[in-house]
Amino acid sequence: MNAGATIRLLTPDVVNKIAAGEIVERPASVLKELLENAIDAGATQIDIAIAAGGLKLIGVADNGCGMDRDNALLSIERHATSKIRTAEDVERVATLGFRGEAMAAIAACSRFHLLTRPPEALTGSELLISGGQLQDVRDTGGPAGTAIEVRDLFFNLPARRKFMRTAPTEMSHIQQTFLVHALAHPAIGFRLTVDARPMYALPAGASLEDRLRELFGPELISALRPVAGHSAALAVSGYAGLPSAARADRNEQYVFINRRPATAPIIAHAIREGYHTLLPAGRFPVLFLFLELDAERVDVNVHPTKREVRFREPQAIRDGLITALREALAAPAQPIAGAGPLTSAVPAPATPELRIDDLPSARIFHYPALPSMPPIMPSAPASGTVAPAPRADASGGDGPAAVANVSAPSAGPTRAPWAWCRVVGQIGGLYVILETEDGYAIMDPHAAHERVLFDRYLKAIGDGAVASQGLLTPETVEMPPRDALRVRQNLVLLRRMGFGIAEFGGNSFVVDALPAFLSGTTARAWLPDIARQLEESGARGGGARGQEDAVAQAACKAAVRSRDHLTVAEIERIVRDLAATEMPYTCPHGRPTLIYTSLRELAQKFGRI
Repeated sequence: MNAGATIRLLTPDVVNKIAAGEIVERPASVLKELLENAIDAGATQIDIAIAAGGLKLIGVADNGCGMDRDNALLSIERHATSKIRTAEDVERVATLGFRGEAMAAIAACSRFHLLTRPPEALTGSELLISGGQLQDVRDTGGPAGTAIEVRDLFFNLPARRKFMRTAPTEMSHIQQTFLVHALAHPAIGFRLTVDARPMYALPAGASLEDRLRELFGPELISALRPVAGHSAALAVSGYAGLPSAARADRNEQYVFINRRPATAPIIAHAIREGYHTLLPAGRFPVLFLFLELDAERVDVNVHPTKREVRFREPQAIRDGLITALREALAAPAQPIAGAGPLTSAVPAPATPELRIDDLPSARIFHYPALPSMPPIMPSAPASGTVAPAPRADASGGDGPAAVANVSAPSAGPTRAPWAWCRVVGQIGGLYVILETEDGYAIMDPHAAHERVLFDRYLKAIGDGAVASQGLLTPETVEMPPRDALRVRQNLVLLRRMGFGIAEFGGNSFVVDALPAFLSGTTARAWLPDIARQLEESGARGGGARGQEDAVAQAACKAAVRSRDHLTVAEIERIVRDLAATEMPYTCPHGRPTLIYTSLRELAQKFGRI
C-alpha cells in the first residue's frame, strides 16, 4: 500500500475494464465467448460477420433459445449467469461458459448491440451499450435467437488498442477460433463472412468426417486413422495422423474435452507416449481428439479463458489416451465415410491381431504369421527368430539392377502397405525405389530394417522367446561409473532381452551371450549406448518405455548399414518383412522408412491434371 493512500472500492466501470483486460485479449477472444454462448443456447445455426480483423466488427447471430428483456439486461452484468447456481455447480460444469463475466467485459470495451427474442415471444429486446454504459433498451421485432454486434473494440482503451496486431494477423486468430468451434460441433451449421465476403458455409447436421473434409480437404484426411477407446474414466474418439503426415509444430493438434477446446499437460505427455518410436524429435502428429468424461472428473475452472483444465484422475486419462492412440495406429486404414479409398502416404496394413503383453503398463501389438509370398521373396524367419537380413559379400554379387515383383498373395488378408510392389532399383548407393499399384515409394533400407528388427525383437521379449547365442569367449566391458550404475540397475531387464550379463567387480561387466540378431556385433559396440538410453529414460528405464528405447537402440546397431551393398534378394526380404510390421512408415526412432508419391501427384507436377 502506498504511504498515505486510502483503500476504497473500485467503481463498477473500472472493475469491468480490468476484467475486460483479462478476458478480452484480442478480437478472437470476443468471438470465442460469443460462440460459446450461442452453442450453450442450443443453436443449430450460427452466422459470423467480421470486419477489419474484428477491430471494427464482430457479429454473431444464432437461432438458439434467446432471452427475454429481464434476462437480456442481466446478461451484461458481471457474475450474472444462467449456467450455475451454487458453489457445488462449479465442480460439475457441463456448459462451455459459466463464469458470467464475458458479456460485461466485452460490453465495457466496445460499442455493443444485442438483439434477442425467445421463440415463444412475439417481440424481442434490443440493448445498446457504449463503453459499458447502457444507452438504450427497447422492444423490437426480430428472428428467434440472439444477434450480437461488437464494434470498435477497445475504442475507450487506447493503450490496449495499440497492442493489437494488423488486421490480417487478428483475422488469422479469428479463423482459428472459428475452426476449432466448427470442428467441436459438426452438427451445428456455421457461416463466416469476412469484410462482406463469404469465407465458409458449413451445413448443419454434418458428421465429424464431413466437417474434416470441408475444413482440411481430402489430402490430409487420407493420412488419418480413426481413434476409438473406452474405459471407466474416459471415452476417446476422433482421428490420429500417420507418422508420414507429421508437422514441425503442434498447430494441427486439436483436442476437445467434453467438446471444449482445451488441453492439459497430461494430454501432451500421453500424445508423446502414444507416438513413441514413431516420430523423431521436433516432429508432431496431426490429431483431432475428442475426450468425453463425467463433468465431475474434470475441473474447467482453472484459467479465465478456460484454455486449460485439470483432471481428477490424471493417470487414468493418460493411460486411456495412450492406449487409444496406439490401437488406432496399429489398426488398418479405413476410408472416411464418403471419401472413397484412402490414399495415405503409404497405404496401411490390414487388421492386426491385438494382444496385451504381460509387461507392466505395456501394450504391444503383434501380427499373425505372414501368409506365404511368391517364391521370389525369401521365407521370413520363424516366429521368435530375430536374425537380421543376410549381408552381401563386400566384393559384389547380385546387384539391385534387376527388377523384381513383390506381390501380395492373391487370397487371404495381407498386412502389406501396398497391394503389390516392384523393386525398381537402388540410387545413391542407398535408397531403394519401389513401384506400387498407385505410385512409388523410396525406401531407406537401414531405417526399414530397424523397424523389422524392433518389432520382432520386442515381440520375442513379450513372448519370453528371445533367442540368445553364447559367445565362444566371454567379453569384459569396463564402463564409466554413471553408465555402470544404470546397467547395474537394469540387469534383470537386459537378461530378459537375451543378454548374458553379470557384474565383474567395480564398473566392469562380463558378457557371455547376446541376442541372436546381435551375434555379429560385440558387447562393447552396444552396451554403452544402451546404458545411455536407459539413463535418458530416467524413472521409466526399467519399465516398458525404457525397454522400448533399449530395443530401438539395439535394432539400430544390428540393422544393415547405410552403405551396405544389398542384393535384390536382400532388398526383397526387407520389403516383405517391413510390410508385416506394426508400423511400416517409420523406424523406432521416428525417421521415415518410406517416402511415398502417388501417380496423381506426378500427374499434377507434369501438368496432366
